[in-house]
Amino acid sequence: MGKSIDELMEYLTGLGIEVSTVRHQAVFTVAEAQDLRGQVAGVHTKNLFLKDKKDNFFLVTVDEEAEVDLKTIHTKIGAASRVSFGKPEKLLELLGLTPGAVSVFGAINDTQLRVKVVLDEDLMAHDIINGHPLTNEATTSIRTGDLLAFLRATGHEPLILKLDGSTPN
Repeated sequence: MGKSIDELMEYLTGLGIEVSTVRHQAVFTVAEAQDLRGQVAGVHTKNLFLKDKKDNFFLVTVDEEAEVDLKTIHTKIGAASRVSFGKPEKLLELLGLTPGAVSVFGAINDTQLRVKVVLDEDLMAHDIINGHPLTNEATTSIRTGDLLAFLRATGHEPLILKLDGSTPN
């Protein structure tokens, strides 16, 4: 069983990281979450829990508007083969998360460091990043530098790569 939102908040406080959290109705997709815009400042994320044929797992976090090419992303993130979405059972086992609640905050539950965290370079250009704090009934805003500090404190040194395949307008 993964940590609770309260345990996550205590962990962040223990690291000296200040966050802001807004509770809301459960959301399961980026489209549903977009209906809540205006309540929470900062960039909002899309998170992909992926695996390759050798059961290497990846948590890829990008701006919610980013386009990720699943046919080629394996060449960027160091996967042993093309990737597919990880099963909900593995998501729960490794990150303590359920579909719809996936975010980088799940790294707190990956104590065996089985999941490689990959952050999009464009996402990291923002001052504030938003993600679900282990539940899809809330959104937590964290400063970019604090997000990196949190990930490193959990033992995850994130890969920061250019992943968004869309072209700017």
